[in-house]
Amino acid sequence: MKILMATMGLDIGGAETHIVELAKELRSDGHDVAIVSNGGVYVPEIEAAGVRHYQAPLHRRSLRDMSRSLGILRRIIEEERPDIVHAHARIPAFLCGILRRRIKFTFVTSCHGVYQVSGALKLLSNWGEHTLAVSEDIRDYLTEQYGLAQERITLTINGIDTEKFSPEVSGGAVRAELGLGDAPVVGHVSRLDQEPAHTARQLIDLAPRLAEQAPGVRIVVTGGGDAFGELTARAERVNREIGRDCVLLTGPRTDVNRIVAACDLFVGVSRAALEAMAAGRLAVLSGAQGHAGLFTPELLDKAVDTNFCCRTDPVSTPERLLEDILSALALSPGRREELGAFGRQVVRERYSISRMTADCLSAYEKARRKKYRVVMSGYYGFGNAGDDAILESIHQAIRAASSDVSVAVLSNDPEQTRRQYGLEAIPRFQVWRVCRALRQCDALLSGGGSLLQDATSTRSLLYYLSVIRCAQLLRKPVMLYANGIGPVRRLANRRRVKRVVERASLVTLRDHASARELERMGVARPVRVTADPVFHLEPAGEKRTAQLLAAAGLEGTAAFAVVSVREWRNVGDFWAQLARLCDHLRRTYGLEILFLLMQPERDREVTGRVRAQMEEPAHVLDASCTPRELMGVLGRSRLCVAMRLHTLIFAARMAVPALGLVYDPKVASYLEELNLPSAGDVERFDGAEAIRRADALMADYDGVLSRLREKSAQLALAAGENERLLLELLEGKL
Repeated sequence: MKILMATMGLDIGGAETHIVELAKELRSDGHDVAIVSNGGVYVPEIEAAGVRHYQAPLHRRSLRDMSRSLGILRRIIEEERPDIVHAHARIPAFLCGILRRRIKFTFVTSCHGVYQVSGALKLLSNWGEHTLAVSEDIRDYLTEQYGLAQERITLTINGIDTEKFSPEVSGGAVRAELGLGDAPVVGHVSRLDQEPAHTARQLIDLAPRLAEQAPGVRIVVTGGGDAFGELTARAERVNREIGRDCVLLTGPRTDVNRIVAACDLFVGVSRAALEAMAAGRLAVLSGAQGHAGLFTPELLDKAVDTNFCCRTDPVSTPERLLEDILSALALSPGRREELGAFGRQVVRERYSISRMTADCLSAYEKARRKKYRVVMSGYYGFGNAGDDAILESIHQAIRAASSDVSVAVLSNDPEQTRRQYGLEAIPRFQVWRVCRALRQCDALLSGGGSLLQDATSTRSLLYYLSVIRCAQLLRKPVMLYANGIGPVRRLANRRRVKRVVERASLVTLRDHASARELERMGVARPVRVTADPVFHLEPAGEKRTAQLLAAAGLEGTAAFAVVSVREWRNVGDFWAQLARLCDHLRRTYGLEILFLLMQPERDREVTGRVRAQMEEPAHVLDASCTPRELMGVLGRSRLCVAMRLHTLIFAARMAVPALGLVYDPKVASYLEELNLPSAGDVERFDGAEAIRRADALMADYDGVLSRLREKSAQLALAAGENERLLLELLEGKL
């Protein structure tokens, strides 16, 4: 591939060294690599490795410099015609993002740290088609602060050349050059700009106290930047106070491996700390974002999570830093050797350049592949387990079918959707953002669930129809994805649904009753009956399921029935009669009663109402559960009694015999589809008849179970048709 990297500069710094090593490794693997930056001390090194360098003032935010850089970048991209443009900092990424609207090229970014997230600075952030994050906490930051879907992020590392940084490299020449003699040396390497220079300032200010308690000690600071002049003046004052050259600033150098080899102890963070560890040196992890102290095996997990930047720790005080330095210098030779060997082992096992390069090539490949972007519209982000299960199952099924399809979701709670499912999420009621997402997509998926109905409200129906109509006006294909249709009672609404369905590019339905409803509306176009996507969703594991059951007070192998209810109007004494049915199941069949809350804030009160009228004890799972967790719990039950449709679907997916409580025609339709009995209509509920039907089910339990297992397997196969048809739609085969 031909790869163009864009970064601010190539002076001393962790991100800069990362770029240099990556570019050299890619070049040695046979790729054609060029870098555009403001230049710096590493330019001769990359050019010696066969990497071309272009100069541009990408290190400044001024309008003049950014405008000049934009022109230079455009000329380079048009001349080089790279396969990949890879930006490594906020300004280069922002400018590449502008250019990509005018020139088509594949664009990826790397995030090496966390940035200020506010106002214009947030607008300067562009993360390309794919992003590499150098630590888990940076990946989480991208998801939380910028809404990036985790599928658009590749987790990578700072790769270290463990031959260049090795205990075998001698520091003798540097010690002689700098006149260090046999003194204990504390080293620090960083970009010496105002904020990153925090640790260098502390080391200089601590020098008098350090020299007093560690006679002969020398402090060597390597790097350049905006704060270099200030730090040099500060070091000169401190040296005069001590009466000797205790602090030495070398300026920026490229032989950092020999500098590190000349040190006994390194103080710093991130890549520089890893390089020192690769050389077998002790490292006190301390930087502008936090201080963790001397690196030992106990700090490993925390250090890895923050890319050795200590972002989860408080910033050091002078006293804390002095204490940790003195403690490290006082260690026995055996302990120093032990910790040095451990640090090098960590770098060799976890931070190889080959892995960093492989991660990068993987991200390039993901960005280069033909990508389809689909937008999902549904009842998402409302805390309803049934609809969240639809979302999760559709996304999982699409990913299993093709890695070339990315998904964005219109959600009522985008942050929760991003956090729970790792998906790009768009506020469903922000019209301009919805329209922008539709304009940029390759198809709209409306569904699943019963979106096209007016039993809830006409307003809800009009919302979903409006989203579909907007996509159609933008000439985007629309797929009604495993929809349940109806009830649509108002004549005007039936006409609206008919028009939209007739214009859809593809219609799949989850049951035959929905197909009959469209026929009654006069829809003549072909539709396909598949199955609810939840039939592809896998339940949570046994361990998590057991934990949830224990939390609800059900231990061990206790047999239980799941009951799921929701608030509904005009039901008379239904709640009391349902309580009698629950009492009957416990007394007659020894089934403990466990209430599941599919939408906790709406189901909690009515669940309490039923429990209060029961004579037998009952349990409730009132914990924050994912759909997969609810499915796992339901799968352990012997019987399900449910109003909510997706509780019945979960039961069918897990092959658990069920009785439906019909509050809506869609429940009756699905019971018919699954060949499961109804306990009755909640508005005309006959408690004695419900008990009779429950007894009939239990009398034929094995037969019901056998038929349900066969039906569940058929529906799981049918659910796979949704993804096959979607891919055909995206590829233009329909």
